Amino acid sequence: MSETKETIYLTFPPDVSNQPVVCNLARVYGLTFNILKARISPKQEGQMTLEIIGDRKKCREGLRYLKEHGVAITPVAQKIRRVEDSCVHCGLCTALCPTKALRVDLNSREVLFLREKCSACGLCTSLCPVKAMVLETENGIWEAITEGA
Repeated sequence: MSETKETIYLTFPPDVSNQPVVCNLARVYGLTFNILKARISPKQEGQMTLEIIGDRKKCREGLRYLKEHGVAITPVAQKIRRVEDSCVHCGLCTALCPTKALRVDLNSREVLFLREKCSACGLCTSLCPVKAMVLETENGIWEAITEGA
């Protein structure tokens, strides 16, 4: 079994945004998912950034299922980077970090960035007053999920 962990951006049409299609990724395909961001517009269109974890073949099947139900899928491989020269170690980013990848060192009073814990949700990038936290996005990981086993 070849396991993969990928981040994807989903766009749901209004007639699908109220259906349990993401839940079915777990129920039908045995995948684990982590919702990094989600919103539904006033017109009932949905957008979601989803981290999907599981067997590579099951991920492909699950993504096909989403497409068949009208969900647009955009591949996203993203990571957060800190511009060290810009960071003033104010600690604002630590308040929103859901994975505790950003935390204050009690001895040095500096903000530590534990990249391995980062889920790349992007919350810190919108909050950082000096824009020291940067979201880097690359395409190209998509083939790892959609192409052969």
